[in-house]
Amino acid sequence: MVNEKVYRNYLAILKEEMVPAMGCTEPIALAYGAARAREVLGAEPEKITAYCSGNIIKNVRCVVIPNSGGLTGIPAGVVLGAVGGDASRNMEVLEHVDDAARARTRELLAKEICHVEILDSPVVLHFILEMTAGDDTVSLEIKYDHINVTKIIKNGEVLLDRDETGEQTEEADRNLLNLEDIKEFSDTVALEDVKDLLDAQIRCNMTIAREGMTGRYGLGIGRVIRESYSDDMLTRMRSLTAAASEARMGGCDLPVIINSGSGNQGIACSVPLIVYAREMELPEYSLYRALVFSNLLTVYQKLYIGKLSAFCGAVSASCASGAAITYMVGGSLDRIKKTIENTLANIPGIICDGAKISCAAKIAASLDAAFLAHHLAMNNQGYAPYTGILQEETSETISCVGLIGKEGMKETDKEILKIMIEH
Repeated sequence: MVNEKVYRNYLAILKEEMVPAMGCTEPIALAYGAARAREVLGAEPEKITAYCSGNIIKNVRCVVIPNSGGLTGIPAGVVLGAVGGDASRNMEVLEHVDDAARARTRELLAKEICHVEILDSPVVLHFILEMTAGDDTVSLEIKYDHINVTKIIKNGEVLLDRDETGEQTEEADRNLLNLEDIKEFSDTVALEDVKDLLDAQIRCNMTIAREGMTGRYGLGIGRVIRESYSDDMLTRMRSLTAAASEARMGGCDLPVIINSGSGNQGIACSVPLIVYAREMELPEYSLYRALVFSNLLTVYQKLYIGKLSAFCGAVSASCASGAAITYMVGGSLDRIKKTIENTLANIPGIICDGAKISCAAKIAASLDAAFLAHHLAMNNQGYAPYTGILQEETSETISCVGLIGKEGMKETDKEILKIMIEH
């Protein structure tokens, strides 16, 4: 069993990461920031300037904002948050938006009160909102994490200034994460310590998966997969997981339990396991422990990549799902490592070109690769070290993939944003 420090730390990580959020997390972050800024301003804003890092722009441009009546884009998210948002609800800030707020938002958008500018910042998750009403002005800054307000200034007076020097703004120490301890913790954690978190993840993420299967969002990818492929385990896993993502990207107002700041990652690291466990009629405790493993392994991988990158997070979360299936059926640590390595040998090159409904297709493709990796591992087959980017140890491979995503793909990220803005 892991020591008490690691045990408490891992529990804290799960509680910090597994939180409910409506819609794509970047427009929701903007709405949250706008709701907070409006509270400080004390009046409806007459003018707003949103200074946004490239990754914020990339991830807000194409998704439908929940409870907005079909609106998209940064101005829509900011104005809707300022008019109808409830900042006390955090990542569910738009939960109680009503018809009057939607109508007022459209009026203000028609008046073009919100102007967007690119924020030149080394921090990938970074934006500043400046609001004015009459003679009053408020500036609010969010950095590193979606609701991590680092600075508030009203009429030149600094009300809050708690800027951090690094991205580790959470209380739990993610540097304690490692594969061996994640497995040991998953094996031994008292289920009453995680049951509420996991029940919420199962309930929320499966509810939106079923909603996505109605075909009312995007291309109806879940139904297409279900109707076009053989009726087997992988088809059911891929269809429901992709459907959940597509509904979320398409503006569904149902919450999901996120992971590493991403709803798609929260979906991809949980829904496949839930489907698998139910299809195989595995005991509830087996699913719970596998979900603990999958959620922590996703966080572990994203520790090296960062919350936003040109590297598609569906790869990390799907890799975690594949490894967690190996774990759930009693696979050894060696087979779990083989599953991870087999996945990362296959699909380390999927780019993130912003949040949108086609993220669902990337999840479906990533799960296909992860399930193949699982079957190879269960047959004691794994790619050899130094095959491509694979290293001697699985932890080294994970860190190398993170290095590619965080540092190596910086120029890729710039080119993706350039293409999206100019075309």
